[in-house]
Amino acid sequence: MLLELDPESSVPPYEQLRRAVIDGVRDGTLVAGTRLPPVRTLAAELGLAANTVARAYRELERDAVIETRGRNGSFVSATGDAPEQQAQLAASAYADRVAQLGLDPEQALRIVRTALQGRA
Repeated sequence: MLLELDPESSVPPYEQLRRAVIDGVRDGTLVAGTRLPPVRTLAAELGLAANTVARAYRELERDAVIETRGRNGSFVSATGDAPEQQAQLAASAYADRVAQLGLDPEQALRIVRTALQGRA
């Protein structure tokens, strides 16, 4: 996860992190089902205290931007109505599998388009 915080900003680091995650969800950089780095790992990468990252994660979870799945970690939540949420999660799982198979994005999209056309 590529995040840059501005140490000169008057905005607190936890709020910069919170906004960066929300912006990533909005612009599609962070899709539903994306696993976020563990608190300690992200804190070390950003040079922050673990409590700072934990606060950002808590606030993101409170706002339903992310969800914590116990020991499995924190993940970007699906958004929208129930069918859209399910489609987002299915797309994320498909993207993971395509990457494991070594297919490039254009091949993957072509496969999906073909499958969808067969159902129209």
